Amino acid sequence: MTDVAAVAELSDRVADAVEQVILGKRDQIELTLTAVLGRGHVLLEDVPGTGKTMLARSLAVALGLEFGRIQCTPDLLPNDITGVSVYDPRDASFSFRPGPVFAGIVLADEINRATPRTQAALLEAMQEGQVTVDGTSHALSHPFVVFATQNPVEFEGTFPLPEAQLDRFMLSVTLGYPAAGEEARLVARTGARLVDAMESVSDSGEIAAVMDAVDTVHMDDAVADYIVALARATREHESVVLGASTRAAQALGSAARARAAMKARDYVVPDDVKALAVPVLSHRVVLDPDARLRRITPPMLIKSVIESTRID
Repeated sequence: MTDVAAVAELSDRVADAVEQVILGKRDQIELTLTAVLGRGHVLLEDVPGTGKTMLARSLAVALGLEFGRIQCTPDLLPNDITGVSVYDPRDASFSFRPGPVFAGIVLADEINRATPRTQAALLEAMQEGQVTVDGTSHALSHPFVVFATQNPVEFEGTFPLPEAQLDRFMLSVTLGYPAAGEEARLVARTGARLVDAMESVSDSGEIAAVMDAVDTVHMDDAVADYIVALARATREHESVVLGASTRAAQALGSAARARAAMKARDYVVPDDVKALAVPVLSHRVVLDPDARLRRITPPMLIKSVIESTRID
């Protein structure tokens, strides 16, 4: 059985490889890797040109997983994601032709440009690890991780993700602009060629074994109670219309287990929870209009909840 030391070694190996392409973003790389090892999906929210697509591609190469890309547009249909049944007149039968969702890491680029019907096509895949076409269910690959990108400041021609779909993403990540020196290094080279030149440092078999090891990480009842307390505090906050769900609390627990294993620990500590509460919970809470007028943001609110919630 793979132990947590192997998880830590793998995460360092993969992060080192990806950091050769995504400069100066070690924390964000490790955060996305936390979601992968915790069996979750990632929402990449940032302005165009900050490396969201490059991060997903380079992570897929480093992990040795097949990469699939879905460019979301208003005319994209559900079958463009899941696949279609094709009729063969030679033997009067139908055969299934898989869509781009049949990959280890799937990038749904600009997901909020797809219609709600098409967005919903990803729900079963993200939650159940399968898709149903013409009444037949087809299992997806294992591991299977969705990376979805969206521009948080562009709203024309977009369809905001419903809360039910946002809740399927384990965590949200913002890359931000690089430091001046790192940006100069990026300008002086060609990033796409660097991804093409990357070599895999892992494979699907090792990743699956590492995920199983993450599942064995111990969580004390006190830490579980702390996670629940944080989730309930968001629901009871006066500035919140919709707080963190039970699924959100479960996601925080899974992410905390992954973070502990990545640090070669076989147990979760409260600091694991605190470090992940903002990326796991912030995209799930909905603030009331008054809070938004006062320029309160979900990350700000989650940080205040962390500060005011005791660990018994």
